[in-house]
Amino acid sequence: MHWLEQAVNYFKSVGIYGTTMSLGDIVEILIVAFLVYYVLVWMKQTRAWLLLKGLIMICAFLVVAYLLDMSTIMWMARNILGFAVTALIVVMQPELRHALEELGKKAFLPSVSSRNQDDFSEKTINEIAKACVEMGKVKTGALIVIEQNETLRDYERTGIEIDGLVTSQLLINIFEHNTPLHDGAVIVRGNRVTSATCYLPLSDNLTLSKELGTRHRAGVGISEVTDSLTVIVSEETGKISVAYEGELERNLDLAGLKSRLMKLLSDNQEEAKSKRKWKGRSKRRHEKKDIA
Repeated sequence: MHWLEQAVNYFKSVGIYGTTMSLGDIVEILIVAFLVYYVLVWMKQTRAWLLLKGLIMICAFLVVAYLLDMSTIMWMARNILGFAVTALIVVMQPELRHALEELGKKAFLPSVSSRNQDDFSEKTINEIAKACVEMGKVKTGALIVIEQNETLRDYERTGIEIDGLVTSQLLINIFEHNTPLHDGAVIVRGNRVTSATCYLPLSDNLTLSKELGTRHRAGVGISEVTDSLTVIVSEETGKISVAYEGELERNLDLAGLKSRLMKLLSDNQEEAKSKRKWKGRSKRRHEKKDIA
C-alpha cells in the first residue's frame, strides 16, 4: 500500500530529515504531539480505546507483511482498505457523535483528572452488601454495575444522572418498587453512584439457566463486553448473584458477597501498587542517569 511504503521509506531516511529540520518544524511536531496526546486521553474514556489497540496490532502485522514481501496479504489489504474505512466510521459512530457534542460544549480536550479520583473502598463494599441483603429479604430486584478500568459512560448516557455517595439507603430507595428510578441498572464508579435506570446489553449465552430473567441476562451481558462486576438481586427469589467476565455466581450470602467484592478491591489495589512500583523504578532510573 502507498501509505505503508511512504512510512517505511520515511523511517529509512529519518537521519536525513533530522539534519534539515528548522525551528518551525520542531514547534509543529510539538503541537501535533500535544493534540494527539489529548485525543488519546479522550479515547481512553470511551470504548474506542480498545478499537485503537486492535488497529495498532493490525498495522504492525501489515508492516511485517510488507517487510517480508507477503504480496497476497498486501493485495488483500489494499482491496479491503476502502471498505475498512467505511466500517470504522460505522463502528465508531457513537464515539464520534459524542466527540462532536463535546466539541460543541468546548470541552473536547478533557483534563487527565476528568475521571473521578475516589477509589472503590471497603466502606462502599459494606454499603452495597448491606443494601443487597436488605433488598433480598423483601424480594426487591436490583442491578448494580461496578466500573473498573473500562469506562461505562456509554451506558450512563442511557440512564439518569445521580452522582451521589454510595450508601445502603440510597441504593434501597433507588430500587424500591414503583419509584421512578427502580427500573434498570445503577452504575457505581469509585465510591459514587453515577447513574440509575441505565440500559445494559443482554447476554445471548445459551448455557444460562432458563429460569433466569432479563435482570440476570443484563448483568452477565455487561460483564461480557466490559471488565465491570455486577451484583444482581432477584425479584422472584431474593437471592444474590454476581456476574464477572461472563460468569455468574449465584446464591451468595452476606459473607460471600463481601468476600467477592473484597477480592475485586484487592485486585485493584495490587494493580495500582504495581503501577506505582513501575513509576518508582522509572523515576530512580532517571535519577541515576542524572547523577551519572
